[in-house]
Amino acid sequence: MAGRAGLTRINMTAKRRNPHIAALPVTACSVLSACGCGTRSLHEALLTGEHRLQRCELIDLEFPAYVGEIPTARLPQLDARLAAFSTRNTRIALAVLDQEEDGVRAAVQRAVARYGAERVGVIIGTSTSGIYETEAAYTWREQHQALPADFSFVNRHIWSATARFLQQELHLEGPCYAVSTACSSSSKTLASAQRLIVNGVCDAVLTGGVDSLCHMTLHGFKSLDIMSAKPCTPLDRDRCGISLGEAGGLLLLERPQPDHTGCVQLLGCGESSDAYHMTAPHPEGRGAIAAMQQALAQAGLAASDIDYVNLHATGTLLNDRAEMAAMAGVFAADMCCSGTKGLTGHTLGAAGAVESIVTWLSLKHGFMPGTCGLQQVDEAFACNVLKDSMNDVSVRIAMNNNFGFGGNNTSLILGRPDA
Repeated sequence: MAGRAGLTRINMTAKRRNPHIAALPVTACSVLSACGCGTRSLHEALLTGEHRLQRCELIDLEFPAYVGEIPTARLPQLDARLAAFSTRNTRIALAVLDQEEDGVRAAVQRAVARYGAERVGVIIGTSTSGIYETEAAYTWREQHQALPADFSFVNRHIWSATARFLQQELHLEGPCYAVSTACSSSSKTLASAQRLIVNGVCDAVLTGGVDSLCHMTLHGFKSLDIMSAKPCTPLDRDRCGISLGEAGGLLLLERPQPDHTGCVQLLGCGESSDAYHMTAPHPEGRGAIAAMQQALAQAGLAASDIDYVNLHATGTLLNDRAEMAAMAGVFAADMCCSGTKGLTGHTLGAAGAVESIVTWLSLKHGFMPGTCGLQQVDEAFACNVLKDSMNDVSVRIAMNNNFGFGGNNTSLILGRPDA
């Protein structure tokens, strides 16, 4: 079993200028979204660039909207031992965990065998947790003057419920908690996991995020008047709002080991909280700039070392404008970038995990995804926004951005081991 000794540093090129954080390998990852289950399904959807948004079937809406919905039939039932945790969120998480081709469960089991259960943590980002079931429980209460007998607020509603389910499902004993910072939630879990590993608290951490559709988010975003009545078109000149989605993404980060040499690595993380407004981003993207610059500094990289940026790109007028202002403040005008929410919908607390896996796929397969739904790039944007996927290109180091309500901003840098 590995002890608490300092990290073994993976050899990097001279471009990592004196980084004080070791590169951490992503030893397994998987995803479930409207694009299907597994990294292969997501990769194929990114290559075709056809959106998977549809009219909402889970909830009967009184306004027009398209969503990235996961068919309920795809969601497995929890084992009776953990039935108290059963929510749409935990069922999404279980489907991701059990995607055999990607092998996240098997990778966690190997980590437990190598380090011990007490050295493997769980950090999950979410903004909804089990709110869908809580809404149903209170509807029942209005009709029957009592909550359903099997409803557990602690095991279903609270933010840490999905993380605790995964911990118990996998028999882990390390730190376990949730992060809820709106749309940056699950990208922040990777930064949190990095700190646990670097500071010797854990040797491996299961990270990621899960969010499911519910009345609160659908009606909440409608009340902000930023829901698109048609499939969203991020970064487009005529964009008119977001399309919500649901998804789960899990990534296993580990202390570097000799057998991890082929793994994509987390090179750097940047976080900021500008608190400019409760929901609107800083118009000049100051917090986003700070997060990107911090990630570059931690990784020991210059902006010119980045080959591709996966943008937050929600499809609203203000968010896209602020993000692209931030991009212009950090990168040259020829920086290749794109956004993928036109494909999956905005999966909120799961977006950081899903889009980190998109970035991982870009590095693994040597391609840059296009921006689904994009017709005409907004003329105000300076960077090289990709409309269509670019295949067979060299992507060695890439950045993923996620920016949430309240100015909660996160930027992650991932790289190939030969970068």
